[in-house]
Amino acid sequence: MPKIFPYEFAHPQYFYLLILLPLLVYWYYFRKSNYYPSFNVSHDVVAKKYTTLKIKLFKFLPILRIVAFIFIVVALARPQSEMSNSEINTEGIDIVLALDISSSMNARDFKPDRLEAAKSVAMQFIKDRPNDRIGLVVFAGESFTQCPITIDHQILLNLFKDIKNGMVEDGTAIGMGLATAVARLKESKSKTKIVILMTDGVNNTGYIDPESAIKIAKSFNIRVYTIGIGKNGTAPYPVVDQNGNTYFQNMPVEIDTKLLQRIANQTGGVYFRATGNAKLENIYQQIDQLEKSKIKIANYHQKKERFHVFALIALLILLTEIILRNTYLKSVVY
Repeated sequence: MPKIFPYEFAHPQYFYLLILLPLLVYWYYFRKSNYYPSFNVSHDVVAKKYTTLKIKLFKFLPILRIVAFIFIVVALARPQSEMSNSEINTEGIDIVLALDISSSMNARDFKPDRLEAAKSVAMQFIKDRPNDRIGLVVFAGESFTQCPITIDHQILLNLFKDIKNGMVEDGTAIGMGLATAVARLKESKSKTKIVILMTDGVNNTGYIDPESAIKIAKSFNIRVYTIGIGKNGTAPYPVVDQNGNTYFQNMPVEIDTKLLQRIANQTGGVYFRATGNAKLENIYQQIDQLEKSKIKIANYHQKKERFHVFALIALLILLTEIILRNTYLKSVVY
């Protein structure tokens, strides 16, 4: 689309009408003999007549029409305010959050408990990364995909809220959780693919062992950040007695730190240990900084139609010509 400062024109082909301008000038000043009044008077009278202001103004009436014609042509070309845009290239990251939802995640060393704390921090992480595709895998004794990787973070956040203990058989199948997360990323075309795996336990079940899951992750160039969640020493775990009542008992926190470190080291990730809510938030902030995505932002400013300005000017000029012709210059015209 042609661009003429300060406007762009949606229909510039109408400017071809301007080639009619010489014809209009010729018509008004050389061919349209009856446009000017003729009088059978003496030379002195004519000379006196030509000196009047009305005669001088009368000569400019055709010019008003020609100028109005020019503004009409411009209006037909639909001038629009200049559109500005800027664009920054981007490269989104595909992320899968693999979250342990075993019963031990009910421990109260985090507020209100580990699982809810992990959900809260992870959801904020999602909100802070609007340009990345993110998915969610949960695991305990089994694993499944709660949400495939998606850019629709609102759906993801809604599914996050539904996570709770007891959705799958209890246990801690870290290998399966990692393998399922990798499966969600293996078809990804993104240059950067990461898994954030969070658990509070030791792998004790599952038909895919963690070592196999590591190999699978490496084969697809997936970087894995691992987070061991749980304070050092003991933590209050929920225990159900014979009568079905739940009480909390301090029990040793057992996290397979070596396995989580090995997963991170062999895939190019980092292992973190979260011992409290604030520490967990800090870990996600660190991961956020480590995995800054290249963002592609396209800013477009909406165009505004300006044809009405030129159409109005043309109308005013024509009205001026008509008014002058039928009032002040009427005695000259007729």
